[in-house]
Amino acid sequence: MKLYCLSGHPTLPCNVLKFKSTTIMLDCGLDTTSVLNFLPLPLVHSPRLSKLPGWISKDGTINLEKKELLDLSTIDVILISNYHCMMALPYITEHTGFTGTVYATEPTLQIGRLLMEELVNFMERVPKAQSATSWKNKDTQRLLPGPLKDAVDVWTWKRCYGMQEVNSALSRVQLVGYSQKELFGAVQVSPLSSGYSLGSSNWIIQSHHEKVAYVSGSSLLTTHPQPMDQSSLKNSDVLILTGLTQMPTANPDGMLGEFCSNLAMTIRAGGNVLVPCYSSGVIYDLLECLYQFIDSANLGTTPFYFISPVANSSLEFSQIFAEWLCHNKQTKVYLPEPPFPHAELIQTNKLKHYPSIHGDFSSDFRQPCVVFTGHPSLRFGDVVHFMELWGKSGLNTIIFTEPDFSYLDALAPYQPLAMKCVYCPIDTRLNFHQVAKLLKEVQPLHVVCPEQYTQPPMTQSHRSDLMLELQPPPMPYRRCSVLNLPFRRRYERVYILPELAHSLVPTEVKPGVSIATVSAVLHSKDNKHTLQSVPKPPPVPPTKKRKRVMEEPPVAPKPLLSGAVPLEAFLATLQMHGITEVKVEETADGHILHLQAEDTLIQLEEDGTHIVCDNNEPLRTTLRDLVLRFLQKL
Repeated sequence: MKLYCLSGHPTLPCNVLKFKSTTIMLDCGLDTTSVLNFLPLPLVHSPRLSKLPGWISKDGTINLEKKELLDLSTIDVILISNYHCMMALPYITEHTGFTGTVYATEPTLQIGRLLMEELVNFMERVPKAQSATSWKNKDTQRLLPGPLKDAVDVWTWKRCYGMQEVNSALSRVQLVGYSQKELFGAVQVSPLSSGYSLGSSNWIIQSHHEKVAYVSGSSLLTTHPQPMDQSSLKNSDVLILTGLTQMPTANPDGMLGEFCSNLAMTIRAGGNVLVPCYSSGVIYDLLECLYQFIDSANLGTTPFYFISPVANSSLEFSQIFAEWLCHNKQTKVYLPEPPFPHAELIQTNKLKHYPSIHGDFSSDFRQPCVVFTGHPSLRFGDVVHFMELWGKSGLNTIIFTEPDFSYLDALAPYQPLAMKCVYCPIDTRLNFHQVAKLLKEVQPLHVVCPEQYTQPPMTQSHRSDLMLELQPPPMPYRRCSVLNLPFRRRYERVYILPELAHSLVPTEVKPGVSIATVSAVLHSKDNKHTLQSVPKPPPVPPTKKRKRVMEEPPVAPKPLLSGAVPLEAFLATLQMHGITEVKVEETADGHILHLQAEDTLIQLEEDGTHIVCDNNEPLRTTLRDLVLRFLQKL
């Protein structure tokens, strides 16, 4: 069993598991941090950005962290754990010769579609006057300013896909429900609730005798998704762990509190609040927190705007996937009440959503206000317009809640910046303390994880609590590494056809245990093994001397012998047959009997008996028969 590691980003994983002749890709996350090397793409002409000196290209490039360690066309199945970990899917299904199946839950598919659609829309609605690729040449790259000159494998960076590729890729997805078992050859895969986001999953991959658990992007906190299924992870031979929190020292509840208080202070001072965010996920929790906070903070008249090409669909999807929500939100659906309070915010006009800043938004827009919009990188989307609009005033505040990007790098192209900046990263995924407790409960034999989890962060090298300390130590991996996973397959399940089973004659070798010999043909296909009856040999055709067709008589198999030859009883039997001069020598594997008068050796061992007797066939035959008295024929 081998694990190929194609991504260097622990929270945007892409691994390939080779298991029982099946090749399984575990997630296909897209690392978009490379966009921080580029200038923002403004929706309207920006004199400031257009006057900046040359060198920088605006070709909408995205870092696809996939190095060709193996032929991606050989992948049989792709398992998706959550909608953030499927953003590279079109690159794989449409450009590698992939012909397999993709498994995901319905919320993962639908919200993943929205995020891809939003990304494509952000890129395509800002036409680029020119495209630049020569900077990817290694000789040219060395001359670029950092960090571009130090970027690795820039020649692998891809342009963003289009909606045709998105639709084609998602047409390959087969929907699965929690604990639903899908058989793929001799391997069975099953998703479990991971508790992180709507429809997010961990996966169990197992055969009849081996079990692998894949834990990616999981949460034990009580938020809107179904709680994490921990019990099904028990008794795993190997547990592949990835997608832990990027902010192990930041408490999500504390961050929510800071978010609300900074928002309120800015609004009371007459400023505006900008929240760069994804169109699904944490925004649901932010809106729910604000719903409870608005009246107590006297923000009832403050308008909240959610601007995204998929804003309407995202808010609607969160309300209709009732069976994927936690118990408290499920019960609301049957009252009937909307499970999320943002439905009430929309009904009371406190929250308004728009596909972009154009159209109705410009006529409805009033300040001071709070705007939720993308992209969190501040490189594309409507957020670029608001950075240009509000960045010059110290009354305004930008609050970062998504942990995927360095907020200092995100702000770099907008400096000097007068608006206040608040960093409140909200990451509900497992921290190191929680994962250590989880592993103690589920007790896998072996743990495999990214190298980053086996050592403290570089900026906090003294914090041994910010790493995994396990016994035995976890097996670390890094991008482009190949691991031989540490367990051997010892058993295979073999099926026997009914007619062959009917012909068997069991022999009891000890009370309650019977054995039967079988002569059969082993037929193997798609990792399934079946014993079939041995076909009869073809009849011998007639000849001139022999007029009739003759059938070859079946060759009876030699009987198998079972049991052990007891030393004292065997010596007594030899004496009864006139063999009295026997010298016994003990060995590591049994005994050697030297029949001195007959010049013969008998080796009695646990797995066999050997008679060494030269030029005396009658004696050898006699000794063989005496040995057989103590053994059972099968």
